[in-house]
Amino acid sequence: MTWRLVAALALMAAIPSRRAEGPPAAPPPNVILVVADDLGWGDLAAYGHPTIRTPHLDRMAAEGQRWTTFYAAAPYCTPSRAGLLTGRLPVRSGMASEVRTVLYADSKGGLPASEVTIADLLKGRGYATAHIGKWHLGHLPAYLPQRHGFDLYFGIPYSNDMDAVPDSPDTRIEHPKSEYFNVPVYRDGAVVERPARQETITRRYVEESLRFIRANRNRPFFLYLAHTMPHVPLFAGEGFAGRSPRGAYGDVVEEIDGGMGQLLETLAETGLDRRTLVIFTSDNGPWRGQHGLGGSAGPLRDGKGTTFEGGVRVPALFWWPGTVAPGVVREMGSLLDVLPTLAAVAGVPLPAGRVLDGYDLSPVLRGGGPSPRRTYFYYRSATLQAVRSGPYKLHFLTRPDGNDEPPRRVDPPWLFDLDQDPGEQYDVAAERPAIVAELRRLAAEHRRAVVPVEDQIAKR
Repeated sequence: MTWRLVAALALMAAIPSRRAEGPPAAPPPNVILVVADDLGWGDLAAYGHPTIRTPHLDRMAAEGQRWTTFYAAAPYCTPSRAGLLTGRLPVRSGMASEVRTVLYADSKGGLPASEVTIADLLKGRGYATAHIGKWHLGHLPAYLPQRHGFDLYFGIPYSNDMDAVPDSPDTRIEHPKSEYFNVPVYRDGAVVERPARQETITRRYVEESLRFIRANRNRPFFLYLAHTMPHVPLFAGEGFAGRSPRGAYGDVVEEIDGGMGQLLETLAETGLDRRTLVIFTSDNGPWRGQHGLGGSAGPLRDGKGTTFEGGVRVPALFWWPGTVAPGVVREMGSLLDVLPTLAAVAGVPLPAGRVLDGYDLSPVLRGGGPSPRRTYFYYRSATLQAVRSGPYKLHFLTRPDGNDEPPRRVDPPWLFDLDQDPGEQYDVAAERPAIVAELRRLAAEHRRAVVPVEDQIAKR
């Protein structure tokens, strides 16, 4: 062997093998999570509404997945949003209370720093993160979005009917003006507008979202867009006010739909549509106590503030061209499942050292199998009121026919077969004692596993 051959072999050995490396890893997908406020199960055309026009959300439903049995994390704003961002029942983080239902403008508590949010997880994977819209997890500096993994924050810190001006008229909800509500608009940690100009807020949320998408088109991003509407007071913007046959409520839902059209169009223009998972849902059911200013749960019983299906079953659409298998999913899912699902699609490990109440739905999204969720525990505030397993739901406590009635114990408990009776009209407990016993057992086992923590919502 000549010295030249020896040198050539040594040089070849020093060159890394490209074949052994394989193709470069695909970047993780972008995620856009859009949450409406108090939107009912029956408020979109894709879910059967006869007069509200939602062509862009209908497109998402046709091209992606429409879930018919998808549950909020709670029947109220604050606890439901806490459950969504952490994948944990809100009672585990102190974000469910028997003293107050949600955080208010005078509240001193918020989502604890010890909780790990979706934004925390994805930020660790290199994502740009933004929260645009309603927060409602604490308005003091220690609890704002940038303390929970978000790079950017623009929006209102709590519900838009809070901070009512003392001398505003009693009809401020029915005939609203922005100056009747002293709610602030934050940009990052500073108040930049007060009172919020609510007649333009939906449009501005969308504009901020589009800027964020374009600014981060070359890296993975997570956008959490939480609309203020259709929570009352209802404010529709130019081009939408007075347009819907459904009245003011329809106006604001149609404006939200118009914003979804802008988001989808921007994803197509930037070439990001096949690299982006878009989720659209609601934080809880419709506020039926607002009568015509509130939404519809369709065939489901009751609404916001109750643990009947209308209070917690919400619309849910998943859209990701080329990845999400189109169709209607009738199995169970929940806002609690969003964190584990996004962790899976982004290739991020789940947070350690805590109980998670969510499941990874990504195999269902890809068309690879049934939903892993077989049970759901219905909380109102910090109290377990009902449990579901398979098609059967057992009520222990209930707040029928309105939010203001005190809860009452149901003894013997009511049992409903939700596949046959989604409106919860026909109690079949006497006919199925074995199922009642099994659901009682599941509830007792669950209660023993919930460890009490400090009540954040009660702090004032």
